[in-house]
Amino acid sequence: MSQISAKDVKSLRDITGAGMMDCKKALDETAGDIEKAIDYLRKKGAALAAKRADREANEGMVTVKIGDDRKSGVILELNCETDFVARGEVFTSFAAALADLALSSGAASPEALLALTLGEAYGGETVDGAIKTMTGKLGEKIALKRLVSCDGHDGLVEAYIHPGSRLGAIIHVATDKPELLGELAKDLAMQVAAAAPIVTDRSKVPADYIARESEIFRQQALGQGKKEEFVDKIVTGRLEKYYQEVVLTEQSFIKDNNTKVADVLSEFRKKHQAKVDVIEFVRCQIGE
Repeated sequence: MSQISAKDVKSLRDITGAGMMDCKKALDETAGDIEKAIDYLRKKGAALAAKRADREANEGMVTVKIGDDRKSGVILELNCETDFVARGEVFTSFAAALADLALSSGAASPEALLALTLGEAYGGETVDGAIKTMTGKLGEKIALKRLVSCDGHDGLVEAYIHPGSRLGAIIHVATDKPELLGELAKDLAMQVAAAAPIVTDRSKVPADYIARESEIFRQQALGQGKKEEFVDKIVTGRLEKYYQEVVLTEQSFIKDNNTKVADVLSEFRKKHQAKVDVIEFVRCQIGE
């Protein structure tokens, strides 16, 4: 068997990012052949990925990538098993590479991204293959849980990531004066992250949500001994409060609890004689 030098081990580690002992073993098993050793480590990663497929991956990070022209963006959630790995440079760099690829390719779902090929920094593997390799390198299950793309051709896209990268939001705002919208768009993205609305306006609240909440409010009122003739009015009042919780434009603005988001948008329109409407948003939180 050929002698494996420390230089060869270091070279393999530089290429693959695998641990020193794993690189030494890979070279021992392949008689010092670097290319075969790389394949050995990839296969080991795939085997470990299969072994850990049933493990829970409830840690990780949320990351976003916005185009230079702010007309497009993506938000994704990459999961792992421990917070220690989630905070490491290898994992965070991998998440950033996936976001870059998703934005540049236009991939709009995890399935679409998994089939694409990463650059030479990740051995030219597909994302699916690179995730298996990363599982072998980090020793934990790695999973791409969520990916959503955002098209802001009629305005701009903005995003917010809360410190710790466990919570983030991306938002598409239509406007004819995007150059004036920077601070407000950032505030709106932060609003989505902090206040967790589910829709932009009450017309978009799903009918089954309204029916479910109405029935809950009705049973609560009856359980409190309210008379039947007053129950409908009570339900209507409580639904109004529900809308103020889940509808973005009806929420209290995070920078001024005495002002609604709708009022902030109206003030911007009036001040700048501009069109501005929130079209869509996505909120992503680790573990949800």
